[in-house]
Amino acid sequence: MSSEIVFELNGEQTKLAVSPTRRVIDLLREDLKLTGSKEGCGTGECGACSILVDGELRLACLMVAGQLAGHRLTTIEGLAESPLGARVQKSFAEAGAVQCGYCTPGMEVAAVDLLSRQPDPSRDEVRAALSGNLCRCTGYVKIVDAVCQAAGALDATEDTAR
Repeated sequence: MSSEIVFELNGEQTKLAVSPTRRVIDLLREDLKLTGSKEGCGTGECGACSILVDGELRLACLMVAGQLAGHRLTTIEGLAESPLGARVQKSFAEAGAVQCGYCTPGMEVAAVDLLSRQPDPSRDEVRAALSGNLCRCTGYVKIVDAVCQAAGALDATEDTAR
């Protein structure tokens, strides 16, 4: 049974007829062809499907479409639309924080979440904020470096709103 769900997706008003119990990760990847968010575990353990809902970090594999109604959803595809998101993505590239790339979208979304709340985190705060995101390729050093680099490059006047 489909219902009409209206929400903002990466800055654009979106209206879909979809089952309200459809998982958001499936909605994004299969229905909307936004394949940046990955499904790693499907149980909320890996962070590969991280998204922002009303600026808050959420896991798309644990949400259903009905929970999006009336809310603002930002995926990795929309992250660069904000100065903070663009800076995080640039820092990941500059710091060499990307290997296979599977975890990168979730890591970048989690970094934006952290830096929007705490613009000058310590390395320990970065590690704690990224602890819900698993990477099988690295020792996380370059990923933490990238987030710290993005934080250091933030201009005090820059809009950090998600």
